[in-house]
Amino acid sequence: MRTLALAVVAVLSLALAGCSTSQDAVANDGEFTFVAPGGQTTILYDPPADRGSVRGIEGESLMDPGRTVGLDDYAGQVVVLNVWGSWCGPCREEMPDLQFVQDTVEGVAVLGLDVRDSRDAAADFVRDRGLTFDSIYDSPARTLAQLSGYPRNTTPSTLVLDKQHRVAAVYLTQIRIPELIPVVQRLVAEPAA
Repeated sequence: MRTLALAVVAVLSLALAGCSTSQDAVANDGEFTFVAPGGQTTILYDPPADRGSVRGIEGESLMDPGRTVGLDDYAGQVVVLNVWGSWCGPCREEMPDLQFVQDTVEGVAVLGLDVRDSRDAAADFVRDRGLTFDSIYDSPARTLAQLSGYPRNTTPSTLVLDKQHRVAAVYLTQIRIPELIPVVQRLVAEPAA
């Protein structure tokens, strides 16, 4: 009897694991809806048809107050959208890697989303590190809230968007170049819609 119970549990576990595909993370209307990843810190959304679109990601430029910056400024490009704050230790560590991607991978743009920060501290952070990519100044995290279901307390975190600005990958931890470069290169190589 115990063996049968263990077998049933194993089969149910496999069935549930098979249900946790990227389909769970995309609403039927094609908009991106984040679903808790069950402990995963890296989530890939493939094939491209299963990816959900992101809209409404824009806000005041950190370095150019009064100017709006957002995803629409990067039409047709792969976008690495990084959620960061000057107060965040792992954010300090990953910034040189994000700048490296900005500088070396053609067809890819990095866009920061600075949350829960003072403008002066964030601007100093960018200047001190010589960062050239723009960031949305989003201290109250209103822009971040546009990402349906996305955790607002996970900093740093990164979303990688394909050329149509559909979510292809989510990293709920500090980004690592050996993980990020192959993903963005694959997305750059994907045919345009």
